[in-house]
Amino acid sequence: MDDNYSAYLRRIMRSTLPDTYESQVRNVQSSGKFEQTPSGTWMPKAFPGYTIVTPPGREDPANGPLYERLASFQQQLLGTLSSQIFIPVPPSSFHLTVADLIWSDGFDDALKSDPDFEQKLCLSVKESFEQSSHLTTNQPISFRVVGLMVMTRSLTLALAATDETGYNQILELRRSIYQSPRLMSIGIDQQYHFTPHITLGYFGDLSTIDRSALAIQMDELNQAWIGSEETFSLKTAQLRQFPDMSSYERSDDWASFTF
Repeated sequence: MDDNYSAYLRRIMRSTLPDTYESQVRNVQSSGKFEQTPSGTWMPKAFPGYTIVTPPGREDPANGPLYERLASFQQQLLGTLSSQIFIPVPPSSFHLTVADLIWSDGFDDALKSDPDFEQKLCLSVKESFEQSSHLTTNQPISFRVVGLMVMTRSLTLALAATDETGYNQILELRRSIYQSPRLMSIGIDQQYHFTPHITLGYFGDLSTIDRSALAIQMDELNQAWIGSEETFSLKTAQLRQFPDMSSYERSDDWASFTF
């Protein structure tokens, strides 16, 4: 399912073009992962699951300078869009997703049908990581910042792997996960192309949004990233559990992979 390197680069580079913003903004929707309190504050709703991600926020000091800039950029987004429209995630949750696993209703159903599901998941991911040990080169995989990317329910920072070798390492790790007989037997399958990004926040109340104006605002906000020399470094991928879209937790004995 994942693109080859050339197709991936074309897709990710198109994501920050004005025409792309215009088409994407036509399709944006309010996220169901948050609910608004009577006071107007947005709170994360329960949305449990498992994923494989880089260590989030301060747990990833190599990417600290970029995360600091993203926290400031979130405030820019809030100032431009308002807190009704844009729901920022905590900077402590910033991360790059290496492989989505299971979430929400799919996760709840798996637990109901198999009380040992979580144990099987953890052991299977560990096995996939062990089988991928040949991918370890002691060199982090580098990404450059592409810019602001509009997704259906979220605003993100798009990233582009700087070389084909690193990109293919990630794809091979993903294949070891999604093609694992053990993981497939418990209902884990690939549902998305690899689209490296850091989620900045989600769309809230869009009832009064001017979509044409929003597309223009996205392009204007993206100007801050044009010509950016910021980079993202992927060294570690970890199995993490999330109760909602604000935190990513793990036990010390859960699987972790180092490139």
